[in-house]
Amino acid sequence: MRHKINPTRRRVLTGAGAVLAAPLVGRAARAADAWPSHPVRVIIPYPPGGGADTVGRIFFAKLSEALGQTFVIDNRGGAGGTIAEAVVAKAEPDGYTILYDATAFSANPFLYPKLSFDYGKDFQPVFLASRVANLLIVHPSVEAKTVADVIALGKAAPQGLDFASSGNGTVQHLSLEMFRHMTGIKINHIPYRGGGPALGDVVAGHVPIMFGDVGPVTGLVREGRVRGLGVTVGKRVETIPEVPTMVEAGLAGYEANSWQSLVAPANLPPSIAAALNAALTGVLAEPATREHFLKLGMQPLSSTPEELAMYLRAEIQKWAPVIKAAGATEE
Repeated sequence: MRHKINPTRRRVLTGAGAVLAAPLVGRAARAADAWPSHPVRVIIPYPPGGGADTVGRIFFAKLSEALGQTFVIDNRGGAGGTIAEAVVAKAEPDGYTILYDATAFSANPFLYPKLSFDYGKDFQPVFLASRVANLLIVHPSVEAKTVADVIALGKAAPQGLDFASSGNGTVQHLSLEMFRHMTGIKINHIPYRGGGPALGDVVAGHVPIMFGDVGPVTGLVREGRVRGLGVTVGKRVETIPEVPTMVEAGLAGYEANSWQSLVAPANLPPSIAAALNAALTGVLAEPATREHFLKLGMQPLSSTPEELAMYLRAEIQKWAPVIKAAGATEE
């Protein structure tokens, strides 16, 4: 049965959130209490077809049903997600412009040091939705059946191996940087404006190798259009159990989770943050939604805004040394 957030419960949630914050008065208080009274724009910093876009469309369609208001997807790809992040950072904190972002959010502070906004000050964490493995894939024309074969090809190629990614700072990029660091092979990074375009070019044979979200990639592996060699998490993924982990393939300590979360502009009224978090928690608790996430190779999660804030800090600390060692930049 679908979980519904009824209007009475939503008013209780928003009221409870308001008690914890500085009082809102006048029109601002009434606007917060009425949220959402018109369509909400959900900015996804990647083009259609990638992992965040695929899951985001499912997730926010369910949220539209739960809250009785439209959540409109606005894809703003490019620059590793910073174009979209800049829009949200400067948006009015009224709950009508929100950001559904991924792992790049925790890497971009180091890749783009001259941005016009501050990741620590200009965003309000709201909800951690999921974690997901990535999968090392190659085009069938590549003479590699294992991760060890890719390493051997790399060591034998003085010009290096071409790897696609969904953009600078994305977990696909960071995954290949970790792979480069641990194997010592030369990699030519070819960033795209999202996972969909990158994956399309690997399938077409224009670029031979990439780390891709396990969800969109699994079907292509099943069809023989790409070959899956290793997953980037600590244990095998249920939807594609025949593919070993990178650790099983010989790279001890290799792990690179992707994740997706929702953040809003800083100073979002606590009542709106509480209502949005409660609605998202309810949607993700629905068995049908959880099953959909799992089929896409994603681990559904749930968090408070405070828990997401702590998680983001930990992720920033995790990736900072990888980026520094790689000498990666926005170029």
